[in-house]
Amino acid sequence: MDSRQGTPPTAEQPSTAIHSHHEDATRYSVLGGISVAHMLNDMMQSLIVAIYPLLKGDFSLSFFQIGAITLTFQLTASLLQPVVGMVTDKRPMPYSLPAGMCFTLCGLALLSVAPSYAILLIAVALIGCGSSVFHPESSRVARLASGGRFGFAQSVFMIGGNFGSALGPLLAGWVVLRYGRGSVGWAVLIALLAIVVLLQVGRWYHNHLNERAKRRVAQTLPSYPRALVRRTIAVLLVLLFSKYFYLASISSYYEFYLIHHFGLTAQDATIHLFVFLAAVAVGSIIGGPVGDHIGRKKVIWVSILGVAPFTLLLPHVGLAWTTALSVVIGIGIASAFPAIIVYAQDMLPHRIGVVSGLFYGFSFGMGGIGAAVLGEIADRFGIVFVYQVCAFLPLLGVLAVFLPDIRPPEQSHIPATGVS
Repeated sequence: MDSRQGTPPTAEQPSTAIHSHHEDATRYSVLGGISVAHMLNDMMQSLIVAIYPLLKGDFSLSFFQIGAITLTFQLTASLLQPVVGMVTDKRPMPYSLPAGMCFTLCGLALLSVAPSYAILLIAVALIGCGSSVFHPESSRVARLASGGRFGFAQSVFMIGGNFGSALGPLLAGWVVLRYGRGSVGWAVLIALLAIVVLLQVGRWYHNHLNERAKRRVAQTLPSYPRALVRRTIAVLLVLLFSKYFYLASISSYYEFYLIHHFGLTAQDATIHLFVFLAAVAVGSIIGGPVGDHIGRKKVIWVSILGVAPFTLLLPHVGLAWTTALSVVIGIGIASAFPAIIVYAQDMLPHRIGVVSGLFYGFSFGMGGIGAAVLGEIADRFGIVFVYQVCAFLPLLGVLAVFLPDIRPPEQSHIPATGVS
């Protein structure tokens, strides 16, 4: 039924009652700023993962304790992100972004001097708190600055984070693994730079809110049936589970796998981790724009289920093929996330903060739980067995068949919201 006749639009026939406004122009400077901040934020976070071999030696940690570090960071971030999104949906806080980065700064400073494993966990938790504020609000800013190109905007935002995640291991290999854990303190300068960038983004966000308050622009937003929304969100969360459980096996244990299975040094292993994370960065920039043009369901379907043959082959090949397959897997599986989060935002356009917080938080939580569970499996059965088991996770991508077809933005443009 047509929504203009008073009935809710279906997934195949979303609302087309559109009001085009000048404020919908894509703000490339804002997208660039939030992407740079994401790069700096995730560079600092991935530094933690990259120095796991160093921490394992300093504190005589088991694989389970290594996984618990990831779990502490991911759960701290994941539990708070939906709460932050819910609060800021009702009352936007433009300068919460630089304020949240201060938690990250304090966590890095503490990490460099932590005298015990317990203090190390506190430091990681502080960094997680900073992330819990950064991600839902940054995703909202990206959507506001998108000019209706929602997938493109999320990809630009995410490419910064993935590029930063790829740089973290290089920073660890060149500096921290060479000069010791105390050199992590220099990353405080990166946090300070991120705060400066986010102050500029927060100023634009504040001015944007004031402009919207003056204009009081009327917007017609789609309203999908609740049962359809619940089913769709559930399927998307299961797909995120498969994606982030598999990514946890790479991000937390790939270095150990390469060291154990191929006899690489810790520094050489960080280079291979960088190659994988760089492929993830490439995938993240592909998924959003492609989803804008051909539909997000197709991107989700191909990016998760499509990598299954490569993940199944990975544990059974040599070093060169392992590296090559990791590139294909990284590109493929990473292209799903911008499509997934924009798909969910389009289903609930009145709750951008909650949706962003839920999906970023869930992905962090699944990554953390996955790291802890896989660490226990590695302690019991060996690190190679972890990759043999995780290879089957992308097969869950078949559930994408239950997602409704959402028309690309060329056919159904939905204005950015979440700051009313």
